Amino acid sequence: MSSGSTSLIPYGRQSISEADIAAVVEVLHSPFLTQGPVVPAFEHAVAAKVGACYAVAVNSATSALHIACLALGLRPGDRLWTSPNTFVASANCARHCGAIVDFVDIDPHTYNISISKLASKLEQAEKDNQLPKILMPVHYAGQPCDMVVIHALSQQYGFKIIEDASHAIGASYKNIKVGSCTHSDITVFSFHPVKIITSGEGGMVLTNNPELDHCLRRLRTHGITNEKAFMYDRPGQEIWNYQQIELGYNYRMSDIHAALGLSQVNQLDHFVACRQKIAKHYDDRMASLPIITPFQAQQTYSSYHLYPIRVKEALGRKSQRQIYDFMWDNGIAVNLHYIPVHRQPYYENLGFKAGDFLEAEQFHREVISLPIFPMLTDDQQESVIKALEMSLKN
Repeated sequence: MSSGSTSLIPYGRQSISEADIAAVVEVLHSPFLTQGPVVPAFEHAVAAKVGACYAVAVNSATSALHIACLALGLRPGDRLWTSPNTFVASANCARHCGAIVDFVDIDPHTYNISISKLASKLEQAEKDNQLPKILMPVHYAGQPCDMVVIHALSQQYGFKIIEDASHAIGASYKNIKVGSCTHSDITVFSFHPVKIITSGEGGMVLTNNPELDHCLRRLRTHGITNEKAFMYDRPGQEIWNYQQIELGYNYRMSDIHAALGLSQVNQLDHFVACRQKIAKHYDDRMASLPIITPFQAQQTYSSYHLYPIRVKEALGRKSQRQIYDFMWDNGIAVNLHYIPVHRQPYYENLGFKAGDFLEAEQFHREVISLPIFPMLTDDQQESVIKALEMSLKN
């Protein structure tokens, strides 16, 4: 490895097989490029894989989060709570609905929403008459949240639950697959290229509620329906083969994207097993280094979308910045997940500030995401580990 290396090892990347390519080419030769038969086939495959009743494919997980909020009735003045340790889309979807966003600080071990802080915040919010309409727990890095407790709190305080499982298809909690919606109203998956499986771009909303399913399908297609049960009577001779009955969006997924996603579903278990193996090797090889490796809660199976380590100067006398820069200089494209959402300028302009969520802010100052993806070779992983060792010594 040398400074300024151009052969970077990325933190994540897609794994595309010849079967994936063939599936896309088949659609390109078919009569349908937008929404044909492959989109519902992809939806059915994912729903069956995770044990949900319904799945609605859309053009991104951001779109999925937006219509999930709308389907659950999030409106101006309502409140949505989520984790500050996530991508901005988890909060932006509520802002797109005109709702008020707030955050619950993270657990210092799992980096997911802290259950104790959530319980305390709910208790105070009830007294202040400011309870959230929706809670959006984020399964950070593929580590499932404690959904049994979160669901129990939802029954006590009356809020709806959207699981942001953008990192977590293939993960499970107490032998229950993430996406089954056993403990939530809706779950959202992402199929961005660096995620567990990809459709190029795309997302999916899963639910067990047929009314939500109908609503989500309308919202992704301009608010239009062609189902007679939902259409308004129009006497006369005019042809009404569809009607717009609410304001929706063009969030549809194409058959081209769905073909890639459908092919990738067949490899989901293999991809997650590869990530588990890579994570285990990192754990074993770096056990003696002055870093903190990812914690795995009991009775959970992580999909390991990310492998975040924590760098504490008190342990190794090297700062996060020093290690981050050293890794990049030596051809390792590490990343940082995440800058807390409340510290983004847009959210600071809404009134949030440094010190609001101390655990998430401390995590931001210490986290570095190491490369993890199924095509990461043994030699590449060894290069990552050796570079990290060198960064901690120099």
